[in-house]
Amino acid sequence: MSAPNILVVVGLLAFAFYVAYATDPTQLQDFCVGTNDPNNALFVNGLFCKNPMDVTPEDFFRGGLDKPGNTHNNLGFNVSLVSATQLPGLNTLGISLARIDYAPYGLNPPHIHPRATEILTVIEGTLYVGFVTSNLPSGGNKFLAKVLNKGDVFVFPQGLIHFQFNVGKIPAVAIAGLSSQNPGTATIANAVFGAQPPISIDVLSKAFQLDEKVIEYLQSRFWMSTN
Repeated sequence: MSAPNILVVVGLLAFAFYVAYATDPTQLQDFCVGTNDPNNALFVNGLFCKNPMDVTPEDFFRGGLDKPGNTHNNLGFNVSLVSATQLPGLNTLGISLARIDYAPYGLNPPHIHPRATEILTVIEGTLYVGFVTSNLPSGGNKFLAKVLNKGDVFVFPQGLIHFQFNVGKIPAVAIAGLSSQNPGTATIANAVFGAQPPISIDVLSKAFQLDEKVIEYLQSRFWMSTN
């Protein structure tokens, strides 16, 4: 290949890499509204960085995941999240971790992580897990599910509705790795029926094809907050 042709190829590759990387960084929260008033600036996309000279080993350490979470609630589960909020050393590293405890027949209800893929490992017990795809070109949504035992691993792709249900008669424990320092969680039932202010009954009645009285009942229920 002649020198001019090589230069053309190198130039095209350089342009391709420029296009590939000239995008905004992945958001680390639901939104970050711009402001020109520094006195009104409360958040950044992530956390402010500590002076490297002031960093200590404690910034990269957190204990306590050996202790079971409290599962005495309506759903029988507990999430002990370790994100950049709990472990500052995770800031900018793009990962977080969670211990999930399940009472017998406890449920981590259908939810999404808007900013993270989740990889789940069962430490103890038996879990029935699954996720639903986004709308398929052919129409509908595919449901993928599996029963997991101790040592099994399952992946939930970013942004897809998923759940875990303890089908055993004994408590279960799982460890989840998440591909964001702040994965976020939106529990489907909470978001739809427990939002404040409430979503219009007319909207929900038509969307779910349910009587308005049923929607009113669902909105009156207590929806447990989850991580």
